[in-house]
Amino acid sequence: MDKQKRARGGLVGVGILLWLWLGAPACLAEVRHALALGTTPKYGPHFSHFDYVNPTAPRGGHLRLAAVGGFDSFNPWILRGQAAQGVELTVDTLTVQSLDEPFTVYGLLAESFELTDNALVVRLRPQARFHDGSAVTAEDVVFTFLALTEQGSPLYRQYYAEVDGVEALDPHTVRFSFVPGHSPELPLIVGQLPVLSRAWWQGRDFSAPSLEPPLGSGPYRVEAVRPGQSVTYRRDPTYWGQDLPVNRGRHNVDRITYDTYRDTGVTLEAFLAGQYDFRLETSAKNWHTGYRGPAVASGRIRRERLPHQLPQGMQCFALNLRRPVFADPRVRQAIALAFDFEWSNRALFHGEYTRSRSFFANSELAAQGEASPEEMALLEPWRAQLPASVLEPWVLPATDASGYPRDNLRRALELLAAAGYQVVDGVMTRDGQPLRFELLLVQPEFERVVLPFQRNLAKIGVVMRVRLMDVAQYVGRLRQFDYDMIVTSFPQSLSPGAEQRSYWTSAAARSPGSRNYCGIASPAIDALVEAIVGARDRHQLQMACRALDRALLHGWYVVPQWHATTFRVAYWDHLHRPATTPPYGLDLQSWWIEPQQPGEVRP
Repeated sequence: MDKQKRARGGLVGVGILLWLWLGAPACLAEVRHALALGTTPKYGPHFSHFDYVNPTAPRGGHLRLAAVGGFDSFNPWILRGQAAQGVELTVDTLTVQSLDEPFTVYGLLAESFELTDNALVVRLRPQARFHDGSAVTAEDVVFTFLALTEQGSPLYRQYYAEVDGVEALDPHTVRFSFVPGHSPELPLIVGQLPVLSRAWWQGRDFSAPSLEPPLGSGPYRVEAVRPGQSVTYRRDPTYWGQDLPVNRGRHNVDRITYDTYRDTGVTLEAFLAGQYDFRLETSAKNWHTGYRGPAVASGRIRRERLPHQLPQGMQCFALNLRRPVFADPRVRQAIALAFDFEWSNRALFHGEYTRSRSFFANSELAAQGEASPEEMALLEPWRAQLPASVLEPWVLPATDASGYPRDNLRRALELLAAAGYQVVDGVMTRDGQPLRFELLLVQPEFERVVLPFQRNLAKIGVVMRVRLMDVAQYVGRLRQFDYDMIVTSFPQSLSPGAEQRSYWTSAAARSPGSRNYCGIASPAIDALVEAIVGARDRHQLQMACRALDRALLHGWYVVPQWHATTFRVAYWDHLHRPATTPPYGLDLQSWWIEPQQPGEVRP
């Protein structure tokens, strides 16, 4: 799409990618209050609030949260700089996703939608206002598209390549034109746009990080900033959208502060000492052994497991194929065999986790057993570029949890020998070059996981150095793909789509800032990704995801780790949550703080 064509307008979104149900004939542009997959939206045009909120929740109080690493910007839409946590609270989007439906979004800035085969018309709410009182207009939408796709992160250009043009039909109406044969989820991706003020950004450099908070339209404004240390947001009492159904019972606290901690290792102690109020616990060890002290014993700190139904994607050690050491898939498989998950789960994680065996774990999209005829039809044209085993079940051998995976290490040695390696003076070597690489870490608590992995690799002559970095350095190297191996994840939505391009495609492998951390550049993988993006119904989507899953698994691009199916949350007892927990997310914005009673002492 050339610049002249883009200048007619455009949109960019950054949320979960959903599957669109085209329920009306192309010739009839039905006016809708929501966009949904496969069924009528749960909430009708005149609904009052989401079922998982408390519409009468009290307002007030100060919510304190923890952030790790410093910040030097309030611009989260570019690669440069490190954005402050919580900036999204100041900027409204066109739509809001409901967390008790898999595939539905409702209007926030958008009042209604009209959808045809290759166009989406969005009517903005005339009452929508930025914080200076100016109206949110269609021209602001146009500006946002141009800023994000021309000066923002390369991710936006990739996501919105199928937007053919966007036009402001009048001050409150925007028409999005799509290329023929566009991905079905595109209208919902467009709906996730964070709309920015064209007037405010005039004369400012959008591509540069800045600690000047941008003019927003959201429920909170930036109140106080200590650069690199903390940021506080205050709820706007005149917020234009506070009585909308999608907001009722949400955004309840008056102030939200993110305090910065340089090291994740000290955040638990800070929480137990009352320095902040809510913690999403990601460490099984902490969950079982770390919560001690008077506040826990007395019940002032509450701990709960909140079940969810979210696909778990793939958490893993990602190998960077841009490094020649990982070019041979037999080498990659050998490295994967040295990680003893069963021992880690028993000795380190208290049996909390399930081994991840799919890039679409915990969902119907995961490959199972041998390939089905539909999967074979997608894979067959690319068999010459895919592993010979791609149609067979993918097997990740289990261990006896003893800490010495003998059978796996024996198989790893066989694979390395087949790849031309031999042990010389205790080091696995080929053509005079040792098999060695570096693992970058940003979480100190992960060292206890990787050091046993390192020892197992050493038993077969493979040298893995472990390097712990601070957040700023780590992020910089991550964006430039300057690493051998990292710990990361590839999260998945209930309906995968265009985001897969950023994960796996050749174009993303060449694009700094993308999430193709593995550096995969394969025409076969590209084609399978496009099969997902272009799937026209749920069955086609399932088959395409399973085919891609097989190709990725059999390529041994990652060392799979683990996943859980609950949120482990800990919070001080003045913080309260609704009785109903939504199945598809954790909505902290629907929680509230009980008013402080006379004489009550809080941390």
